[in-house]
Amino acid sequence: MDKLDIKILSRLLNNCRESDRQIGKELGISGGAVNARIQKMEKIKIIEKYTVKVEPPVLGLGVLYIVVSGQNIKEILEQISLVGEPFLVVPCIGGITVCSIVIKENAQEKTLLAKKLMKDVRVLSIFEAENPGFNSNLTKTDLEILEQLIKEPRQKIEKISKDTKLSTKTITRCIDKLHENEGIQFTLVYDPTKVEKYIPHAILTWIDGDIRETLKKMNREFSDSFMQIPFIAKNQIVLFMYSKDIFEMDELTQRVRNMDSVKSADLFIPKKISFPLNWLKKAIDNAKKSPTLHLSYQTN
Repeated sequence: MDKLDIKILSRLLNNCRESDRQIGKELGISGGAVNARIQKMEKIKIIEKYTVKVEPPVLGLGVLYIVVSGQNIKEILEQISLVGEPFLVVPCIGGITVCSIVIKENAQEKTLLAKKLMKDVRVLSIFEAENPGFNSNLTKTDLEILEQLIKEPRQKIEKISKDTKLSTKTITRCIDKLHENEGIQFTLVYDPTKVEKYIPHAILTWIDGDIRETLKKMNREFSDSFMQIPFIAKNQIVLFMYSKDIFEMDELTQRVRNMDSVKSADLFIPKKISFPLNWLKKAIDNAKKSPTLHLSYQTN
């Protein structure tokens, strides 16, 4: 991979529905050249699949994050599935696994239950991701289109129109609305181990201060190293970055730690990334049964 591949991968991670032509225009190459590079990354399985990442609060649900020492993924998933549906599973270098589960209510009780159940692994951290106030005002039409996009996020509007019997105008309007929602992202799953010449990594920061102002400072200082748009919660910012070697990665991590409002920062180097979608399909099915057209959930 070269720098151009990384930039294309980054744009697809942030919005996999962006056209090859638009990506090429931003990078100064043709749409055909972009398509050729995407096909290359698909062929060698750097790009594993395209997906839709929906933050559970958008559908009125909570998220519990668990960091454990251990990488028996099957065992970990069996244990956490007794508490809630898996949302994210990331085994990392160093024998650490970061995972999260979707919960309906009683976060404190679920946290205690998770600690008791995970007796065969060492729990390093467990916390509820506080809802940052994602827009959750969706309609049943939005959900129907979202359901189609889960199957193939890059499919054309005309194909969605044919499958849903909705007008292309309605679909375009709904997709624009979904794009504007910070809790919904059209993205992809990639294999970090196949990103040669670069090291994808994540820095989980705990913020003591104005999180929006801190994010602005981080954007100014680190945007050239961003692989994805940072994820924010109420008092956390997760930076998804890439470095050319371990020395640059260490320097970036230290610079993040030295920022005034950063209370602490932990570095994670993923070996694999997965977003199980069972919880999302169930949540959409349940939401579509609502007697009201608009589905508005209470946010914090």
